[in-house]
Amino acid sequence: MEEIYMNVAPNKSVGSRASTDPTERRLYGAVVLCLGLLSVVLLAGLIGLGVHYYDSSRRSAAELSSIKANLTELLQVSYNKSSALTEERDQLNVSLIKMTKERNTLKRRCPAGWMVFSCSCYFVSIKSGSWDEARQDCKERGADLVVIGSAKEQLFLSNFTENGTHAWIGLTDEAKEGTWKWIDGAPLSLKYWQKNQPDNGGGYASLGEEDCAHVIISGENNRENWNDLSCFTSQRWICEKMFEIKGL
Repeated sequence: MEEIYMNVAPNKSVGSRASTDPTERRLYGAVVLCLGLLSVVLLAGLIGLGVHYYDSSRRSAAELSSIKANLTELLQVSYNKSSALTEERDQLNVSLIKMTKERNTLKRRCPAGWMVFSCSCYFVSIKSGSWDEARQDCKERGADLVVIGSAKEQLFLSNFTENGTHAWIGLTDEAKEGTWKWIDGAPLSLKYWQKNQPDNGGGYASLGEEDCAHVIISGENNRENWNDLSCFTSQRWICEKMFEIKGL
């Protein structure tokens, strides 16, 4: 029995061996240190994220505040412009109403026996005479021989004048053959000559120089009714003058 007890080595726990082995203790300490450092790093990261989030929140709030301020300013500017436009519109409306009233208190008037078209009065003579006599008569009436400045005016003259009428108009090439000008000095632009006109007499010496223009109203609503003729020919004429504006 004693031999048996003598051959049995004393029992030691595993824990006792781990606590007394220097290598194991160093390894254990290193693990603990690493875990501690990892915890510190994680904690620092969390703190950093928190600070970043806080700064971002503050920055976002500042940006939103700036945007709001800018929008408010733009809205105010837009409101001011709208108010100014509204005021201008109201002033224009007042001016328009005033002008309308003034217009309504005026009346375009032509002398008895004259016809009104656009801004002019027109008169067709009863008697006949030369181109110079015609012009003199118009001037004595405060007018002059008609100057035709538009297609509408030409159509008006062709329609309101009695059918078959031959009448002088204020167009001549007396100063320079072939260069037709109106009596106000304007060059001829619109042309309503009859076919093959002007022809300056067509080569017939008996007709003389045809330096003055007249209209021949055919009654067919034909606007191409101008013809050149000797200025000494006796015929009727058309006078034109601005209409008078008088208060009612």
